[in-house]
Amino acid sequence: MNLTPIAAAAAAALVLTACETTPPEPLRANAGIEPTKGSKTFGEATFEQMGDKVKVVIFVQGLKPGQEHGLHIHEGAACGPDGMAAGGHFNPHGKAHGRHTDANRHAGDLPSLRAGKDGRAKIDVELDGLSVGSGAGNVIGRTVIVHADPDDFKTQPTGNSGARIACGVIKAG
Repeated sequence: MNLTPIAAAAAAALVLTACETTPPEPLRANAGIEPTKGSKTFGEATFEQMGDKVKVVIFVQGLKPGQEHGLHIHEGAACGPDGMAAGGHFNPHGKAHGRHTDANRHAGDLPSLRAGKDGRAKIDVELDGLSVGSGAGNVIGRTVIVHADPDDFKTQPTGNSGARIACGVIKAG
């Protein structure tokens, strides 16, 4: 088939346009973390689907300087004044409480926050067992809870992390 130069250029442009598809944006969710009654702890959390894992980035300030704090995703979709409306740990797979690196752990078990001298802490981790937008591990409509005490990673089902000092509902976005 013989194409005119204009027709050949148009066909080439069409082929190039078809090859230049933009990959879809990753699914994302976030939570503004607010203090519970009597606390001054606050922050933000982001969740981004990365293949079969979720990248979790949480920044919190107003923590007791130098202290470790338990951090979990809880099953409820509300906080209430003391964080108790968030319910228990998010555990859609029916596993025991443990470290975020354990194969047998709640989906909502996150790394502990370690506050610096300035009372600030950050985690940045990719986790399996979670998802953004669909499936049993969907974090949207769950809550992020910051606890007053360190997680002992043994006590079932909570890790003995103490009072809930900050809470945020995870929303699509």
